[in-house]
Amino acid sequence: MTSVGVVAHAEKELGGGLPELRTTLAGYGINDPPWHEVRKSKHVPEHAQELVDQGVDLLFVWGGDGTVQRAIDALAGRPVTIAILPAGTANLLATNLGLPQDLDACVRIGLHGARRSLDVGKVNGEHFAVMAGAGLDAMMIRSADAGLKDKVGRIAYVWTGVKNVQLEPVRMSIEVDGRSWFEDEASCVLVGNVPDVLGGLTVFPEAAFDDGRLDVGVVTADGWWEWARTLGRSVLGNVGASPFVRMTTGRTIEVRLDEPMPYQLDGGDRKKTKKLKIKVKPGAISVAVPERGSR
Repeated sequence: MTSVGVVAHAEKELGGGLPELRTTLAGYGINDPPWHEVRKSKHVPEHAQELVDQGVDLLFVWGGDGTVQRAIDALAGRPVTIAILPAGTANLLATNLGLPQDLDACVRIGLHGARRSLDVGKVNGEHFAVMAGAGLDAMMIRSADAGLKDKVGRIAYVWTGVKNVQLEPVRMSIEVDGRSWFEDEASCVLVGNVPDVLGGLTVFPEAAFDDGRLDVGVVTADGWWEWARTLGRSVLGNVGASPFVRMTTGRTIEVRLDEPMPYQLDGGDRKKTKKLKIKVKPGAISVAVPERGSR
């Protein structure tokens, strides 16, 4: 018998809020499940691990990409299915999985939907499900503070991208699966596990959750005009055709930067570093998804 638990970021909103979630679960016969609310996503791992240690094997995670990333980081490789309740700004993982921004529908998917084993990436010791990167993408995320994101949503990322597009390129060397792949100046390196990243742009159209590989992209665009051409390709879903983009796939990626830069994973910014060590962990997490054909 399935044992249900809930970890919720209390500052995030979806539908009628957490009271509606309790009511919806009760409608399925789930009354007073083990339940933890947090006000900072950094507190998610301890509560998620505690619930799984207590026997929970279906964990509803209420929040945005940062909240979901923290849960996946804590639970990768453990015997639990995560059911995402997308209450954040971008909800990139939920969108790529075809989850609607509808509370009742997501609860139903969590309880009765299909289960899918997803690959996850691991960068500098932390797991991610969507993306990790350094350069312009990380600066955009760092600059798009929580207040701005809550007020204007995805426009926050566009606005901060405009502000940071003059970021000076940094020399970097990148090894993929143990072989030198790139050594030059670039303004952004991005590693993805899904097609759509950064505000819903399709950066890695061939990416798949379950192919045992991560997609890698480097952007050498410098200045307004080159970035405008690159982003235009992204909007058209053909970013790989840009002369300012190089792409490949691999299982292990090592990035060395000449200067310390902030990096990000799944939309959460991290402290500056000069090195990223990234690898894929195939089938490391189970997630509830819509039944095929029900999207």
